[in-house]
Amino acid sequence: MAHVAKAIGAAVAFHRHSHITIRSTRRLYSSCRAIYNPIVQIKEEGQPQTLDYRVFLVDQSGKKVSPWHDIPLHLGNGVFNFVVEIPKDTSAKMEVATDELYTPIKQDTKKGKLRYYPYTINWNYGLFPQTWEDPSFSNPEIEGAYGDNDPVDVVEIGERQRKIGQILKVKPLAALAMIDEGELDWKIVAISLDDPRAPLVNDVDDVEKHFPGTLLAIRDWFRDYKIPDGKPANKFALGNKAANKDYALKVINETNDSWAKLVKRSIPAGDLSLL
Repeated sequence: MAHVAKAIGAAVAFHRHSHITIRSTRRLYSSCRAIYNPIVQIKEEGQPQTLDYRVFLVDQSGKKVSPWHDIPLHLGNGVFNFVVEIPKDTSAKMEVATDELYTPIKQDTKKGKLRYYPYTINWNYGLFPQTWEDPSFSNPEIEGAYGDNDPVDVVEIGERQRKIGQILKVKPLAALAMIDEGELDWKIVAISLDDPRAPLVNDVDDVEKHFPGTLLAIRDWFRDYKIPDGKPANKFALGNKAANKDYALKVINETNDSWAKLVKRSIPAGDLSLL
């Protein structure tokens, strides 16, 4: 199939072992199998802040499913699923393990040691499922930068701290084009629909009005977080400013198309897990 069918379902906030009903469309790319409706819950393996710690999603039968590939992106009407990797006000650098079976969430490592940000992150941070920043594509609008080989990052600006593995319904508001050591690393600014201020914000100008200083704070946080480790500051394209909602939607749709090509194996997957 050239394009995945949009899945419309309910994605609700949940804690460990709480349930969420989703529609998964992943295999439509490769086999045109019928859409299935697993009941998904969080399953933790190992202890937090250890090398073995993993956060999996499992269906009702106990089968593991991928937060990257099996959670649908589109919910319709400009609403998308967002998977939390790093809760607000924490510093452990959690991320989907794109090279492991079922792509669980784990704590990143460097030279065998667990990684932490030098300071806590002020927003819920995670990914849009079924997106991929293609490392073989040079984006002419972003200084010719190539994708970073990961799902698209999301910064959720709502007031509540969420949980690792939690799935939220969000609406995109803005996009920041970060360039990290030459690679394009999009940051989509979004808000969960259940946040009290969600009805007030629908585009980048609304964020400035109702969350004053937030877009600048997000940019500066991601620009500077590597400096304490002796690395240079990250850069931002598009005039060093946040692009509007329409641009954010363009990024989401383009990276969803790239993911579709990846899972169809139209593009080499390398070490990435497609299961």
